[in-house]
Amino acid sequence: MTPGELALARGNHTPVTQFILLGFSNYPDVQGLLFGAFLLIYAVTVAGNLGMMALILTDSHLHSPMYFFLSVLYFLDICYSSVVTPKLLVNFLASDKYISFEGCVVQLAFFAVHVTAESFLLASMAYDRFVAICRPLEYSSVMTKGTCLWLVAASYAFGGANSALQTGNVFALPFCGPNQVTHYFCDILPLLRLACANTATARVVLSISSALVTLLPAAVILASYSLVLAAIGRMHSAAGREKVLSTCASHFLAISIFYGTVVFTYVQPHGFTNDTSDQVVSIFYTIIIPMLNPFIYSLRNQEVKDALQRKLHVNIFPR
Repeated sequence: MTPGELALARGNHTPVTQFILLGFSNYPDVQGLLFGAFLLIYAVTVAGNLGMMALILTDSHLHSPMYFFLSVLYFLDICYSSVVTPKLLVNFLASDKYISFEGCVVQLAFFAVHVTAESFLLASMAYDRFVAICRPLEYSSVMTKGTCLWLVAASYAFGGANSALQTGNVFALPFCGPNQVTHYFCDILPLLRLACANTATARVVLSISSALVTLLPAAVILASYSLVLAAIGRMHSAAGREKVLSTCASHFLAISIFYGTVVFTYVQPHGFTNDTSDQVVSIFYTIIIPMLNPFIYSLRNQEVKDALQRKLHVNIFPR
């Protein structure tokens, strides 16, 4: 029986007006150290993603569909990291780690929008690489400006739909008992444990929806990169093959970590993990991956390195 169901059985019907976020509170002696570490990570995340967005926007050599998608990816990383990390940083220093009921609704809704949109955007990026490598003569006619905008809009549409479904799925339930969320943000599974009702249907909805918004884009990514790898194998130039393979390998690694952690958190059977493992896994896709993406997707790319050199040369040696 969950804490919420236990409260209901005891006859507690007082509506919850705020939640207490207990994430990392089991380590009181290292709160300052954790604050410094996560503050550094967040600063690198914001600076790195904003810097890459500015570089793509201001360098005409990077005005292509691939870099357009990357700029949107960096924006999404800033958004959903900012939904979670600032409140976590405040809680490291605060004795009262509460968040209002309305604030919890907003946090979950905005997080779901951006993390779902990123899932579908990664599929769009994989499709873009498939067309560029496997259909190079058709690339300019297929990946038009309109197509790119439509793919980004579709990603956000899926994000909005999933956010509305998941937020409604959770907060349509009554909360009348314990208000201590065993997580560092208002995530779905810890909230369901506090609901004063049977959550079996809500958990089924969560599993099905999470599977759709992760496994469908993942299938597109796997199919696209499988065809890309087959095309790489047919390349005659060893240098060209090594360059494309290196880029695709780093991208696929980042994608695997993102989808692996999300699937592990939301699609696995009830009771398969505990609160500690959920928090550790969540750190990867909410905090670590947004920091690493600018390095994985851009700083290993020679075009981006050349653009950075041009910007540094202009700023240091202006005409």
